[in-house]
Amino acid sequence: MDNFRYLPGVSTLKLDVDACVGCAMCTIVCPHGVFVMENSKAQIWDHDGCMECGACAKNCPSAAIMVTPGVGCASYIIQTWIKGKNAAVNCC
Repeated sequence: MDNFRYLPGVSTLKLDVDACVGCAMCTIVCPHGVFVMENSKAQIWDHDGCMECGACAKNCPSAAIMVTPGVGCASYIIQTWIKGKNAAVNCC
């Protein structure tokens, strides 16, 4: 999702690769394809594509993924979709 961006490097997404059990659930539930599987472990492929929805962390059976849902600029992006760019509250 190269076109899904607000500010680079603001996502709270973190992955503990050592704790990953290789279930690939994160690759299934992530709506923006942030994760890929390499050598039977999840990897963050597109950190700046994360909208901090929390689906990956909620569905990770080994708690290898940490993200604070609804912070950063995900709410800003969603607001621009719903209300339009001029009506959205700036999150930064």
